Amino acid sequence: YAHSGDLMSLYYGFMNENKNLFPQSVIDKVGKLRTYDISEGSKLNELQTAISDYVSSLGSDEELKFNNEVQNRATEYFKKHKRDLTKTDIVKIGLSNFSVEAMGGIPGKLLNQFSLDEYSGHLRAAVTVGDSMGMGFGGERSEDENDVYVLDANLNVSGSVIGLGQNERIYSARFIEDKAYLVTFRQTDPFYVIDLKNPKQPKMVGELKIPGFSSYLHPITKDLILGVGMEGSKVKISLFDVSNPSKPTEVSKYSLDEYWTEVSNNHHAFLQDSKHKVFF
Repeated sequence: YAHSGDLMSLYYGFMNENKNLFPQSVIDKVGKLRTYDISEGSKLNELQTAISDYVSSLGSDEELKFNNEVQNRATEYFKKHKRDLTKTDIVKIGLSNFSVEAMGGIPGKLLNQFSLDEYSGHLRAAVTVGDSMGMGFGGERSEDENDVYVLDANLNVSGSVIGLGQNERIYSARFIEDKAYLVTFRQTDPFYVIDLKNPKQPKMVGELKIPGFSSYLHPITKDLILGVGMEGSKVKISLFDVSNPSKPTEVSKYSLDEYWTEVSNNHHAFLQDSKHKVFF
């Protein structure tokens, strides 16, 4: 399950890194707020009140300078701390007695069920990190990136590949044995191949950039991956050859004269008939 990170600690860290912007009394108040036994939402409301009270004491020119400086510095700060903004916690439950066997966590958010996979005693997860933030000064963006994490039987991270698709988010993911295939999107469609043979040292081994994006990936064979998505205003179907993981290629594509497909959001709308070599 996904949840926000410790935002109060992030804000407190930001203020301590920029003590020339904030009076010490405000920094001390935020430090005390972190210790209160109240909800995170209440703490954030009190934080915004403390900042607003300080800003209201400034002249118009000072206020403008303060807001601009804070927003610029906050943007850089949250870029560095983007993996602290949102977390995904994972609970491992033994089905023999339904007891909790392990708990762990990773940065970011999962897209859907295909972003999580178990293979040979390891759990693999594909996440998008980064989020829009607001500290009462305006909205700051941390800029999205995408990571792949490998966790052991105790849900400790044993290896990772981080920083895929700068300023993009995951549109589709698929794990097939010791490989992971990701599509991120903003303007072009980077199709990534991740080698997971060594759980302690996963690595990105191949990348292909093509127009449009695939919002659903489906294995046709071990070396052929079908992508269903969009290019421009039309539904696009791509066939990727991954027999050489370091050089994935789009060996075929087909555009439908349709502006939408249910497959993009609902994988149950896709059906493959391997016997007759067709799909619907």
